[in-house]
Amino acid sequence: MLAVGLAVAAPAGGGDHFPIAGVYARDRACKGDGSDPVDTLVTITRKNIESTMGSCIILHKKREGNITSMQVQCRAAGDEIILGDVTLAQRDDDALDFDDQDHTSPAVLHKCGK
Repeated sequence: MLAVGLAVAAPAGGGDHFPIAGVYARDRACKGDGSDPVDTLVTITRKNIESTMGSCIILHKKREGNITSMQVQCRAAGDEIILGDVTLAQRDDDALDFDDQDHTSPAVLHKCGK
């Protein structure tokens, strides 16, 4: 689903704070100086996940500890719409372990900057 789904209606845990929001590099350390390959960058906001692979709207999200589970609606190549579930586990180094419901596109997302 990362290839298609890397791509928030209700706040996770209340308030406007969404701790995993930011720009990440997929499966590589992020330099954050503008030299990172565009096709590796993933932007996560409270409402969307954007990458060159697709654009996703976060329909629902739930946070338990360091795990954020989301239901997403993604628009992929050819305007294909896909609904699916993804999980993002926040690691101690601020990277995220990404996995989709079918385990087809696991990835490590490395945070760019602070």
